[in-house]
Amino acid sequence: MISDKMQQALNKQLNLELYSSYVYLAMAAYFETTSYNGFAAWMEKQSYEEYGHGLKIYKYLNDVGARVVLDAIEKPKFEWKNALDVFNNAYDHEMVVTKSINELADLAVEEKDHASKIFLNWFVQEQVEELDTVSKIVDKLKLVGENTGGLFMLDRELGSRQ
Repeated sequence: MISDKMQQALNKQLNLELYSSYVYLAMAAYFETTSYNGFAAWMEKQSYEEYGHGLKIYKYLNDVGARVVLDAIEKPKFEWKNALDVFNNAYDHEMVVTKSINELADLAVEEKDHASKIFLNWFVQEQVEELDTVSKIVDKLKLVGENTGGLFMLDRELGSRQ
């Protein structure tokens, strides 16, 4: 059994992961309106991935006999200036998630909750990957600028995400 404090913190993270899924789906919907189908597909896959992160926490909470508490999901932003603006927002969002995951890992240590600490290690490593991936896309978008040909090439590259 985990402490009430850890249970509450994990529930908060679960809801943040579900919100993240919603954020990326809003970004995908935006790209659908701009004819950048590759960017849209990338964001849609990211939305599914974030939903999966939420389910991982959901299952963990159930496995340790904790109560899952789902909150209302905040309406995400749905308008951006361009692809760079979208991916800058994605990076900023991943920074928020990373901070939250790190705080959870700190809490697991503080609570001497070894099972949760081990469980959270996967999320800590995942956030390193998330930040690296999005920052590289931001860098490419900055290099491309407003060059339509470059944007379409990057769109095609991101659309091939498995």
